[in-house]
Amino acid sequence: MSTLLLLVIYAAFIGLGIPDSLFGTAWPAIHEELNVMVSLAGCVSVLISGGTIVSSLLSSKLIGRFGTGRVTAVSTSLTAAALLGFSLSENLLQIMFVAVLLGLGAGAVDTALNYYVALYYKAKHMNFLHCFYGIGVSLSPYLMSYALSGNTAAGWADWRSGYRMVFWIQLVIALITIFALPLWNRAGHEAPVSREFGKPDASGKACRALGDSDRLPVRESAGRIRVWKIPGVRVVWLVFIGSCALEYTCGSWGSTFLVQVKEMSAGAAAEIVTLYYAGMAAGRFLSGLLPAKLSGWRLIRIGQGIILIALLLLILPLPDAAAGIGMFCVGLGNGPIFPNLLHLTPVHFGKERSGEVMGTQMAASYLGIMLMPPVFGLLAQNIWAELFPYYLLALLALMTIAGLWMSRLTRRSSGTVS
Repeated sequence: MSTLLLLVIYAAFIGLGIPDSLFGTAWPAIHEELNVMVSLAGCVSVLISGGTIVSSLLSSKLIGRFGTGRVTAVSTSLTAAALLGFSLSENLLQIMFVAVLLGLGAGAVDTALNYYVALYYKAKHMNFLHCFYGIGVSLSPYLMSYALSGNTAAGWADWRSGYRMVFWIQLVIALITIFALPLWNRAGHEAPVSREFGKPDASGKACRALGDSDRLPVRESAGRIRVWKIPGVRVVWLVFIGSCALEYTCGSWGSTFLVQVKEMSAGAAAEIVTLYYAGMAAGRFLSGLLPAKLSGWRLIRIGQGIILIALLLLILPLPDAAAGIGMFCVGLGNGPIFPNLLHLTPVHFGKERSGEVMGTQMAASYLGIMLMPPVFGLLAQNIWAELFPYYLLALLALMTIAGLWMSRLTRRSSGTVS
């Protein structure tokens, strides 16, 4: 049962990734049809991120009251409804409304599933989980490009049709999460509990695995306002902000850098950005194979070292092939950082506090996603696009310094090997 439940969680993470890369692919067609300014895409993205931050901060209470299974089913259904809403929208105001719904659905399921896997499964499953996110985030742009190609014979001819295609996939995933609700309780006796929680507690009893309920342990006294006072929480926020800001800035502006600075064609630049996403998926897959030999923090540091080498390849005046290798290696290095940080959350802060902390970590991640790529956009527009690798280097420095600080705090407080 636990293996079947894990497959359901993987499917839900495909559904989580599907909407994330869809809007950017569709926006050129959307703004032309609705006759709105290109720059208003930023407003829609901010609304999506804002909704995600709100639901991430509320996720701990929702999980504690309703359980991970119900939160996952409702959130996935909400994202499916939002995708259908995009396809039916007749003006920008309607798109903004469904953008908020999309963000609210994404934040809750993201936090719930990451928290659940961090508590009850090994680190490799967390990395594989985010590989399935990569499947979703890669699938939807392909389907949208197919719709925008004008394949009228198949009935798909515009951005609305693209959203409807993706909606049907998301609806199937939502139905899977609904029908799988009984699994959350039935899988209790077979769960491959993460090694951090399989040891006896102070009373001599083993820490609970997937028990009679999927309501995760939440510290009642840890109010939202007090979470930031937990030692190390504010530091780990900086690591999440740096990693996610680097990931989305590279994905959003990598093509512009390659075209304007490296003087590549738009087609060649798009192929290299595809290599970037492939590198990210490869990094998470390889990281899923390595945790038995390397600790989470060692994997994170190896990834940061790979990013540094990759950025040097982008900075130096080298042939186009070097830029392609550099973009691939940025994804390869950054890929393992986010899932390994999530899996270390219960280790750093204890399982009773980790529900609250996980929600704030996800909120910090989306704050970086919401703010940092647009900041670079302003720099690229008003100064020059050559700043791209240096901007990524600054984000790498932020998460590296914060990570070293966090690792030191961890060793002091709990003796965790880093």
